[in-house]
Amino acid sequence: MATSIFSFAPLVHFPLSTTNPPTRLPLFTSLPLPLPLTSSSSSSSSSSAFTSFFLVRNEASLSSSSTSIQALTEEAVDTSDLTSSSSKLVLVVGGTGGVGQLVVASLLKRNIRSRLLLRDLDKATKLFGKQDENSLQVVKGDTRNAEDLDPSMFEGVTHVICCTGTTAFPSKRWSEENTPEKVDWEGVKNLISALPSSVKRVVLVSSVGVTKSNELPWSIMNLFGVLKYKKMGEDFLRDSGLPFTIIRPGRLTDGPYTSYDLNTLLQATAGERRAVVIGQGDKLVGEVSRLVVAEACIQALDIEFTQGKAYEINSVKGDGPGSDPLQWRELFKVAESK
Repeated sequence: MATSIFSFAPLVHFPLSTTNPPTRLPLFTSLPLPLPLTSSSSSSSSSSAFTSFFLVRNEASLSSSSTSIQALTEEAVDTSDLTSSSSKLVLVVGGTGGVGQLVVASLLKRNIRSRLLLRDLDKATKLFGKQDENSLQVVKGDTRNAEDLDPSMFEGVTHVICCTGTTAFPSKRWSEENTPEKVDWEGVKNLISALPSSVKRVVLVSSVGVTKSNELPWSIMNLFGVLKYKKMGEDFLRDSGLPFTIIRPGRLTDGPYTSYDLNTLLQATAGERRAVVIGQGDKLVGEVSRLVVAEACIQALDIEFTQGKAYEINSVKGDGPGSDPLQWRELFKVAESK
């Protein structure tokens, strides 16, 4: 399949609207008052000299080798890009990770109700501050443990965005069984198995190269199985019968944005790399801004023809589609038409 490229349109500010409060579940809690934020960050060590080049910083990566935020201009989001926003309840899994943070911030800006499944509730407080339960709900759970996934966690959920992940090579983040096998395979399998059949779309963030894990350079990145386990997670979702879209990003750039407040997340920009390239067939090799990946996940929720398909995504210098739904539809459509 060929790739497609499009241009970003200017983004528009909009006022938040109110929605009727959803049924309150006993397992959920609104976020407490924000805690003091720090600028400190941790660092992850790689296992070899080539790691820094081939290592895909997964969407849930919180390593502090991240690039410092350049909050150049506020990129507000237009609510017109998603239909029936008030009827949605989007479950975000991995919502405190590099891509997940941006997904949650964007949903809040759009006034789309979201529910976070998190191991550590305090992380949500630090990143998103105090939010009304009508807008943001949080529930404690670990996808690596099937017994954590109580059915009530998914009550009312209409859409799911899963952007969990860990580092491709051994690092401090592998402690407490946070390995690719546990996160990208067992965690995804447990989550998909627990979701109700009423879910309208599951968007799973995977990686480029998952179908080429025995070929260079992917075989290097797959030394510890990250691509193999991501592909196993993809296949399990395909076989589940749930409506899905798979997003396979290239090497992630911009962020992850850790120890910052919601306002900073909303002001984050992709710098000059705002143009979007989408392909199919696992042929793309390159980089992609986390902001672009987050936007692709949200857009895919409502583009009907993306159901049951996988797309690779990169970003390059130039203007791009921003949050314009028509331009995103065209990007996805052209990617699969050639």
